[in-house]
Amino acid sequence: MSAPPMRPDVAAYVAADNAIARPRLHDMPVDVARRVVRRLARKTDLPLQPVAVDRWLEVPLAEDGTIGLRLFDTVANRLPGPAILYFHGGGWVLGDVDIYAPVCAEIARALDLPVLSVEYRRAPEHPSPTGQMDCEAAARWIATTPSALPITPTSLILAGDSCGGAYAISTAMALRDAPAAIPVASQLIFYPSADIATRYPSFREFATGYLLDKHLMRWFAEHFRPDDTDFRASPMAGKLEGLPPALVVTTQLDPLRDQGRAFAAALEQAGVSVIAHEAAGMTHGFLTMRAAIPSAQAELEAILAMFRKLIPPR
Repeated sequence: MSAPPMRPDVAAYVAADNAIARPRLHDMPVDVARRVVRRLARKTDLPLQPVAVDRWLEVPLAEDGTIGLRLFDTVANRLPGPAILYFHGGGWVLGDVDIYAPVCAEIARALDLPVLSVEYRRAPEHPSPTGQMDCEAAARWIATTPSALPITPTSLILAGDSCGGAYAISTAMALRDAPAAIPVASQLIFYPSADIATRYPSFREFATGYLLDKHLMRWFAEHFRPDDTDFRASPMAGKLEGLPPALVVTTQLDPLRDQGRAFAAALEQAGVSVIAHEAAGMTHGFLTMRAAIPSAQAELEAILAMFRKLIPPR
């Protein structure tokens, strides 16, 4: 069976990337791969547009120490209301808050909501389930409206992409089972690694040649060392009943496509309100490729327009 067609701008970028003779990320030491990804993101994504608030905060951890949290907001003095907590992608190993600053600022502008982007700890220095525990700790800290937080959230919207999408789901599950000081209102999930225990057909269909490939995914797993029976690494290992409404975005040309589809279907079966949207002709990771793939910006705008119906009244 032939693969679905790519959008012209996706095809051009993927062809150019595949044609470059260079070491691939999975052949590099982790620190080198991180530097390469940061440089690449400056070329592939749109630049960070100024917002009224762009501020770093620190979330205290139970075992001492802190993790970073970057707040983006379009107004300097916001009335109480929902706040978005964003967990970035990067295969548990790569990616960081700075790489995702342009898209987080764009989400804040498009939805007129504050976005708090979490700098959770990454593997291999901190293997599973440390990253998810950091995400949960950040959500619980924000929910208490500490004095260091310059906004007053009345509910949380958990959002993320790829492994960060899985962290958003698993954090919603943790806060369902032991509620935080304010409720989780909804989830905005982009191409998640929702079920790492199952080998879906899309793993084989898009194993190589579509940016995210089997070699890189294997490299991620070797560093992260996930337990696929633990919902903190593989959310579909847990119970889905009682989760907040979700918009689940999949990308058609993506090895993770089928587990995202399976997650959306499982939510519906569990009685959770869900909107499933698939970006036709698009590859994994488009959120940080809006300069290299111009149609990715329009795709994001359409998704955020769909998501507005899941934002609680202010």
